[in-house]
Amino acid sequence: MKILITGGAGFIGSHIAQAYLNLGHEVHVLDNMYSGKKENVPAGARLIEMDILDPAVPELLKTERYAIINHHAAQMDVRKSVADPLFDARVNILGSINLIEHAIPHGLQKFIFASSGGTVYGEQTHFPSTENDATHPISPYGVAKLTFENYLFYYHTSFGLSYAALRYANVYGPRQNPHGEAGVVAIFARKLLLGEEAIINGAGLQTRDYVFVGDVVQANIGALGDELLGAYNVGTGIETSVNTIYDLVQKALNSPQPRKHGPAKTGEQQRSVLSWDKLNNACGWTPQTTIETGIPLTMEWFQKA
Repeated sequence: MKILITGGAGFIGSHIAQAYLNLGHEVHVLDNMYSGKKENVPAGARLIEMDILDPAVPELLKTERYAIINHHAAQMDVRKSVADPLFDARVNILGSINLIEHAIPHGLQKFIFASSGGTVYGEQTHFPSTENDATHPISPYGVAKLTFENYLFYYHTSFGLSYAALRYANVYGPRQNPHGEAGVVAIFARKLLLGEEAIINGAGLQTRDYVFVGDVVQANIGALGDELLGAYNVGTGIETSVNTIYDLVQKALNSPQPRKHGPAKTGEQQRSVLSWDKLNNACGWTPQTTIETGIPLTMEWFQKA
């Protein structure tokens, strides 16, 4: 199949691009290179340097007639979404609609969307959250992700388009950018490798569900099939504290830097963890990489980068 991966020069998208190539698909990568890197794009993939809001997008989709769009291009910074909700909505809602609206008339069979299990549920009431739990996002970023999920349902019911919205937990692994919207694993890695203090917000007891990028890739492979239709959590079902993450990164890097705590962030979500049962029932997906295994693998990459 001919597949377009938006954001395919970035952290998660580039891993997916390689996996799709390995399966024999024709892969095109569309990326504005704001945070993507050319060296991330695997050999054999065609790189198209273009923004998802570019006026040339409709002609590209008309010409190339992609069977599948795997959509990872996004404004990914939750704090930036709070500071500038209009920008966040333009990119994450209007940019996404720009793709789907102009691809449906030209052969699009399925749309795979990188959603956010860490934000669409808001403050969780059940642990781990399932796809049937209430969605009350508390950031514009989460609102935009959930909004586009609703657009996907509209395009499915009105035009018959198949889709999978993959609600990621906190993804970590090789190639994660330690700047900007980066997750705590990458931030700690960069700080400790530079011999700098890595400040933990508050007591460090806040928990997240950390899922290895290799497992996320397998979910995106599963999403190519007809078995997946709708929204699916992609997580481990295990809560890990920030303190534990720091300790694992410190151990893997053999760093002498002790933990240092700063003020807690006002309004920070204290717990987030996702059930993966629905995805498992649909295509047999299970998380294969524990945090104790994944962090040393990730640190090996950061030490070489």
